[in-house]
Amino acid sequence: MMNTKTLTIAALSLGLTGLCSAQTSSPSSPSTTAASGSMSPYTEGPVWEITMVRTKAGMSDDYLKNLANAYKATSEEEKKQGIIMDYKILIGDAASRDDFNILLMAEYKNMAALDGLREKTDPIARKLIGGEEQIRQGAIKRMEIRDILGIKTMREITLK
Repeated sequence: MMNTKTLTIAALSLGLTGLCSAQTSSPSSPSTTAASGSMSPYTEGPVWEITMVRTKAGMSDDYLKNLANAYKATSEEEKKQGIIMDYKILIGDAASRDDFNILLMAEYKNMAALDGLREKTDPIARKLIGGEEQIRQGAIKRMEIRDILGIKTMREITLK
């Protein structure tokens, strides 16, 4: 009696496993074989560091002029040296008074590109902006015209 009950439970478990497997993959799908890699529905791409900025009232143009100097120069040099793949600045209307209106985006090849990043970018900042004091003064000036609402690191994906 006990053996029949155990055998019945085992058979039902195997049957349910087979049914679930049949619903999530097809025999012709290349992702079903162990040799073909991940079964995820996407392919990993580059990594973006996204800074969400809210400029203070009437200060958007002043902030963009500031970006045209230090941010553009350092980003172009980082791109030239292969530290970043690209960078973008997006501007738009804030959805509320607590929302951002500018996005600063830097594209990196992968997460490993973020390792030791300061050792690569600090010399560029010193060369193009100046020493610690100039960098600090620039940061203080920017605080008067904008607020950083957050920074996110996100991976770009391509759906399969």
